[in-house]
Amino acid sequence: MTRILTDQNALERNRRRASKNMATFLHETAADELKDRLEFVKKAFTKSAIVSACPAVWRKVFDQGLHVLASETLNLDECSHDLVIHAISLHWANDPVGQLIQARRALKPDGLFLAVFFGGRTLHELRNSLAQAETEITGGLAPRIVPMGDIRDLGALLQRGGYALPVSDVVSLSVSYATPFDLMHDLRAMGEANAMHDRLRHFSRRDVFLRACEIYADTYSGEDGRVRATFELVVLTGWAPGPGQPQALRPGTATSRLADALGTNELPLKD
Repeated sequence: MTRILTDQNALERNRRRASKNMATFLHETAADELKDRLEFVKKAFTKSAIVSACPAVWRKVFDQGLHVLASETLNLDECSHDLVIHAISLHWANDPVGQLIQARRALKPDGLFLAVFFGGRTLHELRNSLAQAETEITGGLAPRIVPMGDIRDLGALLQRGGYALPVSDVVSLSVSYATPFDLMHDLRAMGEANAMHDRLRHFSRRDVFLRACEIYADTYSGEDGRVRATFELVVLTGWAPGPGQPQALRPGTATSRLADALGTNELPLKD
């Protein structure tokens, strides 16, 4: 049984509230990043689909194609797209592998999948400050920031999702704020406020947040007095299997030795 990480009702509520005056700079950065990467792909895409929680921003960069809202069940028809982009949503998925499988089923053979979402070092400064403050004051630790995977683990998701030629990499962004409270305000305006299933269901103590801000400012301030926040964008790239893609040779069918390719002497193993 899949563990319920995200309260989807709370996530949708946070996104609706944020949509009135949404902070979109991370979506804009991610969209530009993917557009730049697609320019290096020697293939024309004629039927794309973009899965996101902020379609207004993504339409500005990808004005062609189908835009669908991110949800647990993706509204995509099978074998109907040659490009699927999953945009800034996968970190909230209760079943991320299921999301990748749904996207792969929507791809035509040799179709391209791109996903961009927050990785493990995202908001590590805020996470550490809140954890220290809450431990000091209450002696406990409540779930406040959604856990985000490490790049080594996230890359394996593509293989589990059935993709060929999987690639994963990271783009790290450092953003500065006048105070930690300004960062928290921005997170709410992004629709990225706490929507974890096991979160506290009552207002948090004010002294916890005040202490967390003190720790944050003392530990992560720059010379200009502003605090730094890290956002790690993980990018996953994979292809739906197709007949024209490179295939690995069967074991034992190699026609040259690795030692010859490396220009070195081969040392036989002892029996």
